[in-house]
Amino acid sequence: MPTAVPPSPARTTTAAATSTVRTRPDRTATARDAAFRPDIEGLRGIAVLAVLCFHAAVPGITGGYVGVDVFFVISGFLITGMLVARPLGLLDFAARRARRILPAAAVVLVATALAGGLLLDPLRGTDLARDLLASAGQFANWRFVGRQTDYLAAGRDPSVLQHFWSLGVENQFYLLWGVLLLGLGRLLPRRRTGPAWVVTLAVGAVSLLLCLRWTAQSAPLGYFSTASRLWEFAAGGAAALLARRLALRTAGDAPRGRPRPGRVPLRLLGWLGAAAVLAGVGWYDRATPFPGSAALLPALGTAAVLLAGGSGLPAGRADVGRLLATRPLRAVGRLSYPWYLWHWPVLTIAEARSGPLPWTVLSALTLASAVPAWLTLRLVEEPLRRGSTAPRRGLSIAAAALAVPLIAGLTLGGGTVRALGSAEDARPPSGAADGADLLAPGTRVLTLTPSLARARTDFPPGRDCEIPLAAEKSPRCLFGDERSPDRIVLLGDSHAGQWISGLLPVAEQRHWALEVLVKPGCPLAAVPVRNDVLGRTFTECDRWRENTLARLAAGPAPRLIVMSGLNRYGGAEERTEGWRRTLDRLAALGAPLAYLADTPMPGKDIPTCLAASDGRSDACFFPRESAFEPDPLLAGGLAARYGIRVLDVGPVLCPDTGPDCPAVLQGVLLYRDSGHITNTLASVLSPRLERGLAGLLPN
Repeated sequence: MPTAVPPSPARTTTAAATSTVRTRPDRTATARDAAFRPDIEGLRGIAVLAVLCFHAAVPGITGGYVGVDVFFVISGFLITGMLVARPLGLLDFAARRARRILPAAAVVLVATALAGGLLLDPLRGTDLARDLLASAGQFANWRFVGRQTDYLAAGRDPSVLQHFWSLGVENQFYLLWGVLLLGLGRLLPRRRTGPAWVVTLAVGAVSLLLCLRWTAQSAPLGYFSTASRLWEFAAGGAAALLARRLALRTAGDAPRGRPRPGRVPLRLLGWLGAAAVLAGVGWYDRATPFPGSAALLPALGTAAVLLAGGSGLPAGRADVGRLLATRPLRAVGRLSYPWYLWHWPVLTIAEARSGPLPWTVLSALTLASAVPAWLTLRLVEEPLRRGSTAPRRGLSIAAAALAVPLIAGLTLGGGTVRALGSAEDARPPSGAADGADLLAPGTRVLTLTPSLARARTDFPPGRDCEIPLAAEKSPRCLFGDERSPDRIVLLGDSHAGQWISGLLPVAEQRHWALEVLVKPGCPLAAVPVRNDVLGRTFTECDRWRENTLARLAAGPAPRLIVMSGLNRYGGAEERTEGWRRTLDRLAALGAPLAYLADTPMPGKDIPTCLAASDGRSDACFFPRESAFEPDPLLAGGLAARYGIRVLDVGPVLCPDTGPDCPAVLQGVLLYRDSGHITNTLASVLSPRLERGLAGLLPN
């Protein structure tokens, strides 16, 4: 379940415009600066309802995540108008923003920490503690960029605090915009609007270019980064500057019976903008590359609605602003910020406890989360908004709102780490060279190896060998005796890279080098694939495969090529044909070929499952029928046709003694996530690989 951006907690006023009529021009715009915009409050209501319905998986709301654009544009509109019109100091501005945003967020963070400590398993509790620290520090968006979280992909369970990424983006925008516009106001006190236009257009243009580029290269970077989102705030800022100029031009008396200038075009602009926002809500879905160029529709639509209502003309019956200003929408708009903060932890914790829930239950939980949201609004937001506006008091409140969640995160993290056991490295036990047992005769493991505290980080060495998505060539990545002219080549995707520790002893025993050529998510078989992180066909994979095969053909020839990879790309026929095309070129190299068959696929996060079941491994069995896919090299006869040595550890990891496969075998934790084996297991299986390769290599 993806998350979206929170509504801006800023009061729905704007220095750019007003919905009331002035009887004489007022170029100071003082009265207009304080004018209340009920249509903006209603627009926030529309946006948050779209987000909530999307998270609750309500049918038909497939693009509700465009609420992110609506809220960002509104924030840019309000903040730009305020900064251009009011000569604020930077500390005063920062204190105002912090007092309105941070206290409510702190309440939700502390409550989530308490609920997570009670209801989540220790492993997810550890993740929550780290996310809580990032959220309290206002850099959650960059944490999720670093984790390569795919907002629109249904993969690993999302963070309970994933929705705080947008709060980080908003606060980073406030800081940047405050420094730029207030700084220019100090330098050019008599020319505030002109420099604001330059900053708004320059920042917006650069940010839009980055957004288009990063969305095509990496969905997490394009979605979560501040730089790729600033253009949406700038769009709101440009609308505020335009509305300010328009309001000054239309202010004043008009003869009775004659329409005010611009009424019809503005009315049409408002309705077209609203239609654009609603089109995104119903038209887009998880497959839409986002934000990218797709975000222009809701962002520019929101700017159009804001501009149409900011002319200084009274809202007519046929204006979209009159519809947005209805009481129900305004009530939702007032509640939007705390409701957004509360609903996501409620949904994610409920699903962590009960598994996937139908949309009807998710909708009921979303409605229930309005209760703590209303209490937060009445007991926290409104009292602080009506309180003292002194900068020192606001900064004191901000410091407390930052410190308390940080303490809660550290406390939660310490408790969950103790519950998971030792995180120290343990020597892998000795593995059997053959037979049905995993471990060598006489070897016993008394505690789970690796521990749950280490499970998710039990990676193979040389993770730099697994190149980024955009890379099309592998770097020089050698293990063992790097100066040796003889080498074993390990070739494939991340399911090949998981075997480094299993093959390294084989190379070291012969004083050879082990060369690793792997690209995550990229099949060695010539099968076109779609990458969910990129949101498009993985063309970089095809170019990497071509470059790698050409690199091997250029020599010198390796002593052995070991292939492996995920056996889930495309359909069975596509895999068979794709392997034929690749094997034709590999066979022409003249080096012996070996194939490590894919390991069983649990389809669920095994460490999390074990942590939730208090270490009972039988609770984390998974069906044999879904653990394996037909392999064209094993069942299709390709191995025999090309003279390939096949090593299949599947019968060892999933013994033929029942309908299910184990997650723990003889005390060894087999999987570090939902599909990759632990590095400990790869080391345990090394003697078996050595025996399986006998005859292809000299003793």
